[in-house]
Amino acid sequence: MHEVAKGLAGIIVTETTASMVDGSAGHLTYRGYAIEDLTTYANYEETAYLLLHQRLPNLHELTDFQQSLGTQMALEPHFVEVMQRFPKNCHPLTILRTLISMLGVYDPTADDNSLETELHKAYRLIAYTPIFTAAWSRLRRGLTPIPPDKNVGLAANLLYMHTGLIPTPAEVAALNVYLILMADHSLNPSTFTSRVVASTDSDIYSAITAALGALKGPKHGGANEATMEMFMEIGNPENVPSFFTEQVKGKGRKIMGFGHRVYRTTDPRSVILRTHAETLAKNSDNTRWFDIAAGLENLALADPYFMERRIYANVDYYSSVLLYMLGIEPDLMPLVFAIGRMAGWVTHILEQRLENRLIHPEAQYIGENDRVWVKLEDR
Repeated sequence: MHEVAKGLAGIIVTETTASMVDGSAGHLTYRGYAIEDLTTYANYEETAYLLLHQRLPNLHELTDFQQSLGTQMALEPHFVEVMQRFPKNCHPLTILRTLISMLGVYDPTADDNSLETELHKAYRLIAYTPIFTAAWSRLRRGLTPIPPDKNVGLAANLLYMHTGLIPTPAEVAALNVYLILMADHSLNPSTFTSRVVASTDSDIYSAITAALGALKGPKHGGANEATMEMFMEIGNPENVPSFFTEQVKGKGRKIMGFGHRVYRTTDPRSVILRTHAETLAKNSDNTRWFDIAAGLENLALADPYFMERRIYANVDYYSSVLLYMLGIEPDLMPLVFAIGRMAGWVTHILEQRLENRLIHPEAQYIGENDRVWVKLEDR
């Protein structure tokens, strides 16, 4: 019998140059650049280009990349027709997963895994994900999808297509920061899933569809949705102490958005998102949701149980507040997660293609042996 690494904990299955996570130090880099610098100086498109091309773009390259994304941001009638037939109460991530799969149906190059063609499809996936997200957010409310503005970036377009309003610079900046922070995180469950599918030489749309299936779980991409629902249940800042005492301490209830498989210290993404969530709250004169989140975090940080176990706020905690203040409903939050992570997914799929080996782990059998066959009539 061999020792089993449940959940593949501690098992290194591949090499990557896309991102590095130092869980003990609370440090995250993309292609060697600290996320603190990227969220201060870059927009999402620069970050996506960095991941896909392994370097930052110059002005001409960035302009071409943004124009390429803008050109592909168009919602064809057949997608709208299909979405209009979907049940309005279906979870939005299920809708997005289905639409991404449909992209492969209408792409004649879907099974061409050459690098140049795959890169074109990667751009297409990055462009279409916000289109699908915003269109569904409106169609399910009985509203008409809004075409994108080809003169603004991806973050501004998502907010505009979702609300129909021109977002403020602070709102665009906050969403850009969130998308950058979600762009990659080494071999997380959805990224690993995408690489497993890519390792079979399947098409990129299948790999992304599988990644979205993994993302849907509340232990992964669905955590920001669950976190915001917890804040909404608390309702007001003055209810935070009783929630912590009665629910968390009294009933052992988990604080959603707290704890992380990798980080044994503060999640660096949470620190950045906290600042931007607070700024949005103060700019809007509505600090209710930020105050709830900050109040609950402060109680946890003062509690020996959380400190002894080094349980801190993760990326989902303040991102839920930030997205909600941008007008994103809780069940749409995992889709915005997917918009940001798309750059990382396609990067890892392309990386898998370069030195591909079929990912095929083994399982240790612990069942019964030498069982005697019993005829059907004697059972």
